[in-house]
Amino acid sequence: MKTRAAVAFEVNKPLEIVELDLEGPKAGEVLIEIKATGICHSDLHTLNGGDQRPVWPTILGHEGAGIVREVGAGVKTVQPGDHVIPLYMAECRQCVNCLSGKTNICLALAATQSQGLMPDGTTRFSYKGSPVYHFMGCSTFSNFTVLPEIAVAKIRDDAPFESACYIGCGVTTGVGAAINTAGVKPGDTVAVFGLGGIGLNVVQGARLAGASMIIGVDLNDDKAEWGRKYGMTHFVNPTKGGSAVEQIMALTGMGVDYSFACIGVIDVMEQAFEATRMGWGKSVVVGLAPAEKKISAIPMQLITGKSWIGTAFGGARGRTDVPKIVDMYMGGQIEIDSMITHTMPLDDINKAFDLMHSGESVRSVVVF
Repeated sequence: MKTRAAVAFEVNKPLEIVELDLEGPKAGEVLIEIKATGICHSDLHTLNGGDQRPVWPTILGHEGAGIVREVGAGVKTVQPGDHVIPLYMAECRQCVNCLSGKTNICLALAATQSQGLMPDGTTRFSYKGSPVYHFMGCSTFSNFTVLPEIAVAKIRDDAPFESACYIGCGVTTGVGAAINTAGVKPGDTVAVFGLGGIGLNVVQGARLAGASMIIGVDLNDDKAEWGRKYGMTHFVNPTKGGSAVEQIMALTGMGVDYSFACIGVIDVMEQAFEATRMGWGKSVVVGLAPAEKKISAIPMQLITGKSWIGTAFGGARGRTDVPKIVDMYMGGQIEIDSMITHTMPLDDINKAFDLMHSGESVRSVVVF
């Protein structure tokens, strides 16, 4: 079959809208018509060459929602007509990681997904007879895509696609980082570095968890209003009134219980760690830094009780937890609609990257 897609042919080049050939689902696979897809900073990070994994050309996009149109042999958990969210973090429920109960990082697709391939070692996309590779197992910048059944979350039919797609990455990552990874409890103090699409959802998660103080940190004063909308209690701009760490210490006395680095910048990650309190402070790395970069800390800070941890997809188990987060959104516990600041057709997708660069958008969504 044919599908229209925004293809990344080279690093640092605009996406090109072309018609591709798409092979249908094989055994254990699902064909999805993507109805809406968010443009995430991870897509920009990859397009800019910060992620060394993709094989080019590739179809970016990992934050989508759509409808199952066809299933391969043996598929049992979804059927044509089901509304679904593609998962870049699969959940096979059989590998040692899934069975451990200690992590959401499924191993079933790890070997092939990182190579831009389906589990059988091939790609379903081609352009003029040459292969085009999958991205994060999803490739939601294509109107149609194919995923393994274990990487598809069935959701309720009444959830609007243009909002539900955001749950495919940004919402789940942010809210989950606060609730699942950090384990914020009522009365805790929190600092969120970077009030973009992920950071605002960390703020939401901290509010839901009952944090008493939620400090937002950003260089853009316009983000203060956004942060307060979702539960932020204090705002810090490191260019005004001292460094972020100094201002956080002034507000809290000894630092926050939990900090979240939602920007893929090493200095920010290290500042977020510094801003936590001695004894039990925990800093969560959420933003994606360039692959070759390393973070560092003074060992005594670790010895005296601070800790550093990372999070992938907010610690959420895709097929199990994503439908629950959709329910939370539909029940009014999580706000999404106001974060979708721009919508556009596929032909305008490069504008979404411009809006992200300029800081004008929280989340742009392409609607097919």
